[in-house]
Amino acid sequence: MEHSRRSFLQAAAAGVLLSGSVYSADTKKPKIKIGQLGTTHAHASKTGMLRKLTDIFEFIAVAEDDPKHQKTAENSSLYKDVKWVSSEELLAMPELQAIAVEVDEHNSLAAAQRCISAGKHIHFDKPAGESLPDFRKLLDEAKAKKLVVQMGYMLRNNPAIQFCINAVREGLIGKVFDIDAAMSRLDNESSRKRISGYAGGIPFLLGCHLVDLAVILLGEPEKIHSFMKQTRSDGCIDNGLFVFEYASGAVATIRSSASEVEGFQKRYLTIRGDKGTIIVLPLENKGNMSGGTVQLALLNDTDKFKKGYQEVEMPPLKDRYEDQWREFAAILNGEMTNPYSYEHEYIVQKCVLEACGLK
Repeated sequence: MEHSRRSFLQAAAAGVLLSGSVYSADTKKPKIKIGQLGTTHAHASKTGMLRKLTDIFEFIAVAEDDPKHQKTAENSSLYKDVKWVSSEELLAMPELQAIAVEVDEHNSLAAAQRCISAGKHIHFDKPAGESLPDFRKLLDEAKAKKLVVQMGYMLRNNPAIQFCINAVREGLIGKVFDIDAAMSRLDNESSRKRISGYAGGIPFLLGCHLVDLAVILLGEPEKIHSFMKQTRSDGCIDNGLFVFEYASGAVATIRSSASEVEGFQKRYLTIRGDKGTIIVLPLENKGNMSGGTVQLALLNDTDKFKKGYQEVEMPPLKDRYEDQWREFAAILNGEMTNPYSYEHEYIVQKCVLEACGLK
């Protein structure tokens, strides 16, 4: 049993995706030439990790059309020694294969569409803008042109979440009847002001990660109920609850808040099935390092795990975006199929917008 258990863990830890492939980009292939469009997304710093993967990527240039934002970025160590160009110049580079779209969420969809229209593969930071018809158009064009669209849901590549996905797909905990998840933090006044600029508030910006996980694990819900609340009078929707109902009888509850003390440390995912339960708490360890703490409870012994509660060993922690970038390279190099289809991305965004009242 110990050998089988170790094999299961090693598969999850190595990044074995739903397709059964491993994201280990072939370093013998030419480096993927990639650029960055925008610097204002909250997760734009992820390209710092991208620039470290010099064995598989060649980082060409950054485009930031707002002089004020470019000046701010130029003063950051993150953008030390990068080449700055206009967005028109970036999109027109014939050698450029891919672009990381790191524009703020109000404008990211239009920026991503420009990249697809220019024939570039994209890493598109989440969520996918505020217009479902426009996102549908982007996906349809990308599919027709055989262009990769990788959404920036970094939890997908977290070993703890990979374990959950594989466990559910393999039937380890039986038929799933309940998912309970929370992703919160405590924001300062400046951050709350930024959040108040979005009609979907913090559930749109943070809850989307958990919507993605619910769709991965259970598919599109039959009904969506949402509760969007403000705990202060500053116009910031800082407290949200989504309830997804499924025809199977399953229910998923998704919580997100910008007002939870030490909320980052208590981000969790609980998956309950008729043969067992998986608890991931926290979702990420030591700040935002990829790799959560996983507990598994089983009704009976299996050939891989024992009956009752046990902690599941996870691989060493790493940057939360490293495996996502490696996966992107592996997809572009033809070493694996994108595990998340155009239709999956559409359904996730459809659910996010509906849950946030942006239908």
